[in-house]
Amino acid sequence: MEPDFEEGDLVLVSTLNFNNLKGQEKMRDSFVGPFTIISFIKPYFQTEEDKFPTRKKNPTPPDIVEVRDSPGPVSKIIRARKIRLNGKDQRQYLVTFKPQKADKDKWLAEDATPDGKLHLRRFRASRRTEQSHQL
Repeated sequence: MEPDFEEGDLVLVSTLNFNNLKGQEKMRDSFVGPFTIISFIKPYFQTEEDKFPTRKKNPTPPDIVEVRDSPGPVSKIIRARKIRLNGKDQRQYLVTFKPQKADKDKWLAEDATPDGKLHLRRFRASRRTEQSHQL
């Protein structure tokens, strides 16, 4: 059912989906306006999937795989972070390499880290000792 609006009518606009309003939510105005209707946009139509059911959909791109060309042997793991990749949470580690400077450090996934298990064990142990010293 279409609303009974005509060109030239004054309308209020809901601020429910406005992300740029500042201040506490309960103190914001629920509606802004009045605004004058200048013209109507064309009616909404379904996507072309209904018109062309046999059309092939675009294939999803393959997962990003990091190339394992490390600039040298791993010195240590400095930091960890959690990122969202392809809809899944993934943990990455900032890895330093022995003969390289700090600007060559890389964020790598656990399985892409050379000698990952050994360095991860050391990294996690050092974090545990840091946390126990802070207590």
